[in-house]
Order: sequence, then structure tokens, then C-alpha cells
Amino acid sequence: MVVKILGTGSYLPPKVVTNDDIAVALDTSDEWIYSHTGIHQRHVADVGETCSTMAAKAARAALEAAAVKPDDVGLIILATSSPDYNTFPSTACIVQGLLGCSNAGAYDLQAACAGFVYALEQARGYAVLHPHQKVLVIGSECLSRILNWTDRSSCILFGDGAGAVVIGAEEIETPFETKAVSLLGADGSGRHFIQRTGGTMTSLPLDPKTGIPYKPEPYLPELSLQGHEVFAFAVRTLAKVTIDLCAQKGEKPSDLDRIFAHQANGRIIEAVARRMDLELSKFYLNIDKTANTSAASIPISLDQAVRSGELKNGMKIVMSGFGSGLTFGGIRCNWPEL
Repeated sequence: MVVKILGTGSYLPPKVVTNDDIAVALDTSDEWIYSHTGIHQRHVADVGETCSTMAAKAARAALEAAAVKPDDVGLIILATSSPDYNTFPSTACIVQGLLGCSNAGAYDLQAACAGFVYALEQARGYAVLHPHQKVLVIGSECLSRILNWTDRSSCILFGDGAGAVVIGAEEIETPFETKAVSLLGADGSGRHFIQRTGGTMTSLPLDPKTGIPYKPEPYLPELSLQGHEVFAFAVRTLAKVTIDLCAQKGEKPSDLDRIFAHQANGRIIEAVARRMDLELSKFYLNIDKTANTSAASIPISLDQAVRSGELKNGMKIVMSGFGSGLTFGGIRCNWPEL
């Protein structure tokens, strides 16, 4: 038995916001943003579009590419940091209903920008235990709705979109033996580098008469990041993940055909390439047009590379990501086998 990615799909909202558009409202320019981030534009969800609707469109494309019916899906894992609702119901359940995957369990996974890699690991395990079911792994983000659009340091970085893959096990004559190697990790000491306020971290005030908590005036949670610290962590971690994965296979990063790293900032990818003494062409890049789409970054890249013919069967690739938490992880595989 072998576990494979059977199909890919992606969706980017038609609405595009360029750096020039942002410069109308903020003290910035296309030249400044691009020189610091490698980004020229980003896609932004329009009225009526949500994390779930984008996820469903990407998933439908992946199911069609895999020739898999919704009824054949046994599990939906949706990686996101910008769900339709703050906590529940899960966006994955909404997507399950939109797709009509009546036989599927569904849940959201929160590992920030490394979420898709985390979700792939869980999907691999499920596919081995349930070889007659397919797994739908989605990364979907509607980040434009959680940004402070007056904060030049953060709002220029992000975009909306979704990517998806269908995972399945295929019977072969030899016993199951995974051909991929992987690792997942976290460093909670850096949890404050990228965070969004809200949740239950802050206690509610108590009514002095009854002692019952009451809700104060509503406020909008805000996303904040410490750019220099995140940059240093990302460069160090993405390089180490790739090197460690290759070492498990007895090879060097230069032996890889392509690297699909989470694209948070184009300058981070350039620094990672220099750190590993690799040509930038080893990395699949689309950040100039999509910006940072968090958990959707890697699956969008995979789908675009498959459909353009740049990602071919048998190619040796690494998928690697890092994110708030801090989280990080990677998978080294021969496409499309996991």
C-alpha cells in the first residue's frame, strides 16, 4: 500500500489589491513594499466570500482532479487561522456541508502558517488506517478580515485564498512502507512573536454586586507581529528543517528538485537559499502575486505548480512551513507519494 496525493486544487478571490492601492491610504509605495517583502499584490475576499466558501472551491477543484466523489471522503482537515467563526462551529464542518461529503468527519487545525504540513501528517496516518476512504486536506485563509489596515508593518504582508489536496491509499503488491520523511516541531517561548488578541487570555471583570462576570464593551482583536524576530526564526528554521529532512534520506538540499516553503516574505526565502547555498530557482515562488496566505500558501503553490507542469511525478520535493506558536514542520517526498 502507498499513500499518495491524488489531486490538487486552489482558489484565489478575483479582487486584487495592489501596493499602489495601499499607498493611497498609507505612507508607503510599491517600491518600498516590494523591496522589503517581494510582494506586488494580494487577493482579497469580496463581500459574500469567506474562509469556508474559498475552501470549498479549492476542495471541489482537488476532488475533480482526483476523480473522487464527495461520498468517498472520510475525513476533512482544514488548516486555518482565520475561520468563519472565532471558535465553533468549525469551518471544516461548514465546508463538509457545502461539498456534500456526507460520510466525512471534519475538524479545523490551528498551527498557523505551518498548519498545512501538520494537517498532511494527520491525513497520512488516517489514510493508512482507513485505506478505502479519501482525506481532504485544505488550507484556507481570510486574513484580510483580521488585519489592522492602518498598520503598515503587517497589513502589506497578507492575502486571502485557499488550497486543497486529496489524499488516498493505493494497494500495491509490497507491504506498506512510507517513502516520505517528516518532522513537526514547536517553540512556545516565541509565542509572542506573532499573535492575535482575544480568546480567554484576559479575565472578564466581575459585577461587584453579584460576582458574576460581565462582558465589557466589544473590541476587535488585532494581529501583531515582531518582524525582526520572525525573520530570524524563519530563516534559521526553514533551512534546518530542509537540511534535517534531507539528512534522513542520506542526501543534501542540492539533490532536491524543488522546495515548496511557506511564503511569508520573499526576502525570507532569499535568505534561506543563501543559508543553504542554493539557487533561488530551487524554490517555487508566487508571493509577488499572492502575498502571505498562511496555511493556504503551500497548497496553493502545489496546485499552481501541478497545473503549470512545473511539478512532475517523481520529483524530489520538500514542503516546509513555520508560523505563530511558534510552529514548524516539513515533509520530504517523491511527488506525489507520501
